[in-house]
Amino acid sequence: MDVVALVTGGNRGIGLEVCRQLARAGHTVVLTARSEDKAREAAGVLAADGLRVHPIRLDVTDPADSGRLAGELAERFGGLDVLVNNAAITYDTWQRASSPDLGVVREAMDTNLYGAWQVILGVLPLLRASGHPRIVNVSSGLASLTTMGAGSPAYRVSKTALNALTCVLADELRIDGVLVNAICPGWVATDMGGPGGRPVAEGAAGIVWAATLPDGGPTGGFFRDRKPVPW
Repeated sequence: MDVVALVTGGNRGIGLEVCRQLARAGHTVVLTARSEDKAREAAGVLAADGLRVHPIRLDVTDPADSGRLAGELAERFGGLDVLVNNAAITYDTWQRASSPDLGVVREAMDTNLYGAWQVILGVLPLLRASGHPRIVNVSSGLASLTTMGAGSPAYRVSKTALNALTCVLADELRIDGVLVNAICPGWVATDMGGPGGRPVAEGAAGIVWAATLPDGGPTGGFFRDRKPVPW
């Protein structure tokens, strides 16, 4: 069975590795980035490894991009089975919630929450038509209210909100068979995470697990390395 999977922010870091692993698993992978050039360049990196993916420009904060997405996916690939909301910005380690730049917070919310939400709404008709629909929201352990601490307020709050959206959508879409989960990849050595983290392939593996869950798998959960993370 041909599975069509779309990854937002797929041109680098965790997103690029998720595209790599899904392509290796035989999925039809749509790699998106804010610019067409970045998407094509990343697709070229994977092509050098013998993996074919399909680059598409997608700025998750642009309603026009999200609005045209479903039509383009239906025309080119016949639908969509898996959405991985990976695009994220603003790991604001320099900020404190007691003295933030709220402009930075708003920018983080626009991408990390509203952008992901907007993309979901754009492709939801395609997912509902799929036989095995999956939504994976890439979150963070910093979003856990159970262990919440100080620092990185824009990133923390936006990802906590994404977790809430995960729960709400999972319950609403259960009747349609859409599995919706949030995944913490852990501290990964990427441009955003910085040096010293775990290998990118390890962080991406949990996301790919959620994207390839069997029917009847968990929904409305928060996981790291396939194990539940406290909300």
